[in-house]
Amino acid sequence: MAQSYFYREVLPFSAMVGVECSGMGLYTLFKAATLKGLSYYVFVAYSYAIATFVLLPLPFIFRRTAGLPTFKLSLLYKIFLLGVLGVLSQLCGYKGIEYSSPTLASAISNLSPAFTFILAVIFRMEKVALRSSITQAKIMGTIVSISGALVVVLYKGPTLISASSESPSPSVHSPLGSQTNWIIGGLLIAVEYLLISIWYIVQTQVMKIYPAELTVVFLYNLCATIISAPVCLLAEANLSSWRLRPDITLVAIIYSGFTGSCLSAVVHTWGLHLKGPVYISIFKPLSIVIAAAMGVIFLGDALYLGSVVGATILSLGFYAVIWAKAKEEESSEECFGTLGSSFAGKTPLLKSNKVKGMQANAS
Repeated sequence: MAQSYFYREVLPFSAMVGVECSGMGLYTLFKAATLKGLSYYVFVAYSYAIATFVLLPLPFIFRRTAGLPTFKLSLLYKIFLLGVLGVLSQLCGYKGIEYSSPTLASAISNLSPAFTFILAVIFRMEKVALRSSITQAKIMGTIVSISGALVVVLYKGPTLISASSESPSPSVHSPLGSQTNWIIGGLLIAVEYLLISIWYIVQTQVMKIYPAELTVVFLYNLCATIISAPVCLLAEANLSSWRLRPDITLVAIIYSGFTGSCLSAVVHTWGLHLKGPVYISIFKPLSIVIAAAMGVIFLGDALYLGSVVGATILSLGFYAVIWAKAKEEESSEECFGTLGSSFAGKTPLLKSNKVKGMQANAS
């Protein structure tokens, strides 16, 4: 029982928090690399290529054949669609960060739970019964978590921990570029998270048909590499931009290949299969709190009261959604258990008829 709870509740929660931490680190590295002249087309193409190379042996090492259905061509079409959605979301997102900053990206990620919840309701992947306490907890938890993340962005308040240095550091928390670029970047990042929400929905459907995480993620990255390579080569015709130098640009690409396109894709696919798209998307607003924490720890930024208040509100929203998902799973298990016990308590038809026949012969 304890092992099952750890696998279904503790491990997914820890994995999602870890992925969001690595994602904020990736955004920060990417922004630093673009300031060094890295083209985001080159970044996306190389990241998918590295992830495909890393994932290539894993489906053979951790091979799973028992219980898997036959791999059909229609499934490959859906995985190719995942590749298209993934590449488009990456291009929009990283171009948006290039125009703005990782902080804006983490703020707009608050739209992901709303997008995913609406899409899940449209595709009947989430039950909506407005009088149900479970549905009300999901809706309120989503709204509260988004509100908490917005508090972190929009309200600073008094300083709790002063900055470690008086001189301005190249922090990612300050707007970069003109106001027009800031708006364009925000729109591109919003499109990214809409595409990511659609990716969650399609990936959940794929995992229902073929529940082999490593195989699906490898094929997804392979399709994304095949799609992104010619597109990025045409978009970035300057061949000198494709030469990698041993500096922050190479570190950003390798880190993205291992964590962004590889590790996070595997964790998200596993989480979607285990918990569903709404549970995965609700962790997106956490990136705001992670950004603030990373700024204090690694960049020496100041910690404001708004960050603490927003983190507290966001935690309450998390608790509400996770509680609702746990209650939903408990009610499903109780339903199956009651159904099974009701069948167990009844005398089978053949046995009943046999007993009645024996009683008639005895009389």
